[in-house]
Amino acid sequence: MLRLTKKADYGLMALKYLAEHASEGAQSAKDIAEAYHIPPQLLAKIAQTLAKAGLLVSTAGTNGGYALARPASEITAFEAIRAIDGPLFITSCITIHGTCDLLGHCTIKEPLRKVNDSIKDLLSGIRIADLIDPAESTEGSPVAGGLVTIAL
Repeated sequence: MLRLTKKADYGLMALKYLAEHASEGAQSAKDIAEAYHIPPQLLAKIAQTLAKAGLLVSTAGTNGGYALARPASEITAFEAIRAIDGPLFITSCITIHGTCDLLGHCTIKEPLRKVNDSIKDLLSGIRIADLIDPAESTEGSPVAGGLVTIAL
């Protein structure tokens, strides 16, 4: 089963929190961690990772913290997951290093590539803004009522 890592879950939660509190300015990693009962040191590392990827901006100082680098409607779940977990591949034959040893004999590479592409497309269609109000995200979004359809 394909699962997101805890770090990716926490990263998406942090982005959602920052989107909900965008009008209040930068938020501390501690505040975000407390809101979702996430270990503060882990959340701080995740926020740093998201900032390095250009999804968050960090501000130092007394009123410092983190804020979204772009509007929540312009940041995708795929960007966040990729920033935290790296490239998304559901099998070891589809990697950034090219092909596997069974290239000439493999009969499932193409169908699995289609699945991988479908998952990428689905996650690329989910915006952080969609996570704020689930009722609004069901219209015109690839996610509806918790069910996901992947066409092959």
